[in-house]
Parts: sequence; structure tokens; C-alpha cells
Amino acid sequence: MGIAPHIARLRAFVGHEQLLLPCATVLPLDERERVLLAWAAGHSDGWGTVGGAVDPGESPAEAAIREAREEIGVEIRLTRLVDVLGGPDYEVTYPNGDRTAYVTAVYEATVVDGVPAPADGELSEVAWFTRDELSTIPLSRFTRALLTATGYLPTI
Repeated sequence: MGIAPHIARLRAFVGHEQLLLPCATVLPLDERERVLLAWAAGHSDGWGTVGGAVDPGESPAEAAIREAREEIGVEIRLTRLVDVLGGPDYEVTYPNGDRTAYVTAVYEATVVDGVPAPADGELSEVAWFTRDELSTIPLSRFTRALLTATGYLPTI
């Protein structure tokens, strides 16, 4: 979907200055306990997670479900809240210069309807990875920090 209308309105006032935004991250797991990651279309420094900003009037759980539907075209069931994370590791500078500091609610989920695939143009690829494979693939800085903090990726 790109930038949400409420964020675009804020950007009109603050330009590229850093915004502190709530977001939701979804870690879909399959029956083999593999985690689904996504590759962002057009700009990426590695595999990332499914998720995005919480819209006004929306709970983080609702945002997680909506983001999975929009980004990977599936219906999910949230199985547990894993953690709430923020800080320097969750600051992102986008290619256009916009700076964002995210505070993210991280949820595990299962796919209940559909087959995950890029659905809205934000992603170019999705794939399932075992925990062992996570340490061998390129991960975005945000995703590496998130997977390490939540125990999916061992600390080295």
C-alpha cells in the first residue's frame, strides 16, 4: 500500500525528520515451525518481516492481521504476542530519506486461509525458513535485531 494517509499528512509538516510510530510485526509459522519472511520490492538490505504501521483507531493485533492480508494475501490467526520492541535497532531510514523509529508488537501467527505470496506490490518474494537457515541468509538490520531479541536467531 505504501505510505498511509495519516503518515503522509505528518510528513507534510515534518519532512524527513524522525517519526516515532507504533507498528505490528507478524511471524507466520508453518506446521514445521518455519518462519515466513519477505523481500521488499525495489529496496532491501535483506529478508524482512511482514507488518507495518498501526493505523489510527486500530489495535496492534488488528494491524497485524490487516498487514498480513495486504502484504501476503492470507488470513492469519494470531497465536501469541511474542514481545514489544523499540530502540535504535528499530530505526529505519527509507530510500526517500524519511526516518522512522518503530515500536513494534511482535506476534506469532498461523495461516488459516490462502497461500502466502506478494500481494500488494510492497514485496517481491516470500519464503519459509527454519531457525537454522535464519543465520545463513541476508537479513535487514531491523529483522536481525527482532529475530535475535525474540530468540529466533541465536546471538553470536
